[in-house]
Amino acid sequence: MNLKQQITQYVLDAIQNVYEITPESVEIQFTRKEFEGDYTLVVFPLIRALKGKPEDIGAKIGDYLVENGKITAYNVVKGFLNMSMNAVDFLADFTPNATNENYGINVPTAESRSVMVEYSSPNTNKPLHLGHVRNNLLGYSVSQIVEAAGNNVIKTQIINDRGIHICKSMIAWQRYGNGETPETSGLKGDKLVGKYYVEFDKHYRAEIKALVEGGIAEEEAKKQAPIFLEAQEMLRQWEAQDPEVIQLWETMNGWVYAGFEETYKRLGVAFDEYLYESNTYILGKDIVEDGLAKGVFYKREDGSVWIDLTADGLDEKLVLRSDGTSVYITQDLGTAVERFKNNPTLEELTYVVGNEQDYHFKVLFLILKKLGFEWADALHHLSYGMVDLPNGKMKSREGTVVDADDLMEEIYQTAKEISEELGKLDGYTEEEKAALYEKIGMGALKYYILKVDPKKRILFDPQESVDFNGNTGPFIQYAYARIQSLLRKEAPQAFDINAIELNQAEKEIIRALNDFEDTIKKAADELSPALIANYVYELVKLFNSFYQNNSVLKAEDENVKNFRLYLSQWVANTIQSSLRLLGIGVPERM
Repeated sequence: MNLKQQITQYVLDAIQNVYEITPESVEIQFTRKEFEGDYTLVVFPLIRALKGKPEDIGAKIGDYLVENGKITAYNVVKGFLNMSMNAVDFLADFTPNATNENYGINVPTAESRSVMVEYSSPNTNKPLHLGHVRNNLLGYSVSQIVEAAGNNVIKTQIINDRGIHICKSMIAWQRYGNGETPETSGLKGDKLVGKYYVEFDKHYRAEIKALVEGGIAEEEAKKQAPIFLEAQEMLRQWEAQDPEVIQLWETMNGWVYAGFEETYKRLGVAFDEYLYESNTYILGKDIVEDGLAKGVFYKREDGSVWIDLTADGLDEKLVLRSDGTSVYITQDLGTAVERFKNNPTLEELTYVVGNEQDYHFKVLFLILKKLGFEWADALHHLSYGMVDLPNGKMKSREGTVVDADDLMEEIYQTAKEISEELGKLDGYTEEEKAALYEKIGMGALKYYILKVDPKKRILFDPQESVDFNGNTGPFIQYAYARIQSLLRKEAPQAFDINAIELNQAEKEIIRALNDFEDTIKKAADELSPALIANYVYELVKLFNSFYQNNSVLKAEDENVKNFRLYLSQWVANTIQSSLRLLGIGVPERM
């Protein structure tokens, strides 16, 4: 039981004994700095049940707690009861907690809830870009956090490996590639295929322009452009399983997958399973037939199938074209059903997808609910804002997209330049320096993106992200490295915990450390890595302030020194665990 849980139980017991009422819950907060105390009971929600003025209720509860030795003192400020806790509660299980590298982390068991998180889901016609970076970092971090809250997590993605956009790259490669491969070009496979997607668009625009100059309307020209007609014909051949088209498709997708894996490895994300749209695009048609029989869907005169969601504040939605082919919502219906069918213990599914798809997921979840799937309420859309750069939006078909690999390399170089300027790398080999730059650079990138609430847009500034001061990844990594340097000089030894008199700074650190497990749970519930990022930043600020104003190795006596070394170790372990939940590594030296 952590400190907050302990004081909560004390307060509940006090209310039961004083008022003979047991409320379902009480609201406990950290005491604000301007008041004396450690934890604060918010009295206002109790007024109706306990029937009294907030000041009187607070005083009665405070008196009971002091008289029974649960707290040392209290004060009431309007409707807030500020309580000072006993040192024995602050120091309960101190050494085991301080030496537990996984303090606050709940390890899932076979009986734990099963949760699936879907993220990344790229197209195989282009490399991963800055938008994918935020998606992957969010998805992976949320997976780590949900698992640390005690759940079994399945990390998944569905790869969009079919469709007209894939055929565009294939046609352009056939026309202009001259047999170019990743090996002959020196390009990563995904970059090579993306190059031909851009090449297609260049020639497509030129053909449209020529047709328009010949007197054809632009909209018609877009449909008549020869290169576009070739791509459409290739898609038909793919659907007919033409052997040559399938072989080219498999070859070029293979190049892309190899390229993706390189990017994922450097980004530090991973998956437990992969789904491919080429295998799932036919799913969902049987669900539509079932929905027609149930009256959930209706058929129009042209044979297309729709659902009317106007009574729910949405629109009418097409679920099957008149020629019997699927639309995206059809595939998503089928894929969702397939996932719960293939994972019988699955209790929750979270889709990590940008906020431009908010409406799509509202419709998807509502349709599944109307179809009678009980698990529809367990579906969540982690909707996130776009990532902007100072020079504007990205457009992949025009080749102006910010490539994920290029971004990571830029961050690496920035970390290298700043680290070399600081000049603290004496004794490092070149390999050690390179590993440090990578750890700092990737930590900077990930922290800068994950510290922002997922729903908010981000203006990403690579230079600012690698700053060693302020709310940045390197600032937090440096605090960890500083503590490791301290512990290398002297390891903590046993001490008499009963002889420790805690000062305010030490209390605040222990209180924050005790809050780690609850922060993980809240971050898991809200699907927000930002809560972990800002938690660890506040913890580091508390420790830095403590370190500047309190001696550790030169403390007044051995007992205090060893206590503070253990406290430092607990902070370091919690920094490491927090950053691990964000997918960030920690350097032992900086």
